[in-house]
Amino acid sequence: MKNIISGKVREVYDLEDGRMVIVTTDRISAFDVILPTMITDKGKVLNALSNFWFGLTKDIVKNHMISSDLKDMPAEFQKSEYEGRTILVKKLKMIPYEVIVRGYMFGSMYEAYKKGEPFLGHKFDREYQQAEKLAEPICTPSTKAKEGHDINVTLEYMKNDLGAELGQKIADTAIAIYNKCYEHAYKNGIIIADTKFEFGLDENGELVLADEVLTPDSSRFWNLSTYKVGTSPASYDKQFVRDWLKDNNLAGDPNIKSLPEDVVKKTSELYHECEEKICHN
Repeated sequence: MKNIISGKVREVYDLEDGRMVIVTTDRISAFDVILPTMITDKGKVLNALSNFWFGLTKDIVKNHMISSDLKDMPAEFQKSEYEGRTILVKKLKMIPYEVIVRGYMFGSMYEAYKKGEPFLGHKFDREYQQAEKLAEPICTPSTKAKEGHDINVTLEYMKNDLGAELGQKIADTAIAIYNKCYEHAYKNGIIIADTKFEFGLDENGELVLADEVLTPDSSRFWNLSTYKVGTSPASYDKQFVRDWLKDNNLAGDPNIKSLPEDVVKKTSELYHECEEKICHN
């Protein structure tokens, strides 16, 4: 067994038999820095959300989940600290793109729109305000950069690279997942403004959903009760952490010593609220 990835949040172990174990930690990163203070239960919340969405969307596309039961894991993981944050998954040939689905006029897309520019091949034939719902969600992939940040590309770029049929299937699948999950979240008081998916191919060349799915770390979740078109809605994510770092001139500082207890508590509560609304309604 090898630890093949130690990411900002997840540890990935290759069992070298076609399976992997993914452990979601309580680590948090902001402004590209992994912070020294853990957010209580964050890993369990992210894991619970992904597992919920895997179950909800398995009629649309297969996913990489084998089991979330520790009894099915190697002995090293059958310990209390791994409970609720560990999954056993199928190893896939990963597709080298993050597939971003955007349902609302926001962020870099809104910046391009205000200048009258197309956004990654998409043109808009009606007027939009900031944070307004799009007529239809759009798919905008990004390719993993060998160095530095991911690079946003057009859907046509991905289709030219992967082949038109596979590229279109990935886009259609991502939007179908987004639409189904959007409806569930919306009726429970959360707007999924945008999100990113990762896919792989199994041994038969079939498309499989992988990695994390629709968590506050991989998505922009807004509270429906306070959402207002024309504003920048508050997100269910790291806002307390980011705000504290900015207010204390520590954004991007790798030498930060710790986060205050109240910031940790508020952030943990926000993650828990998101899980409660989505998984238990």
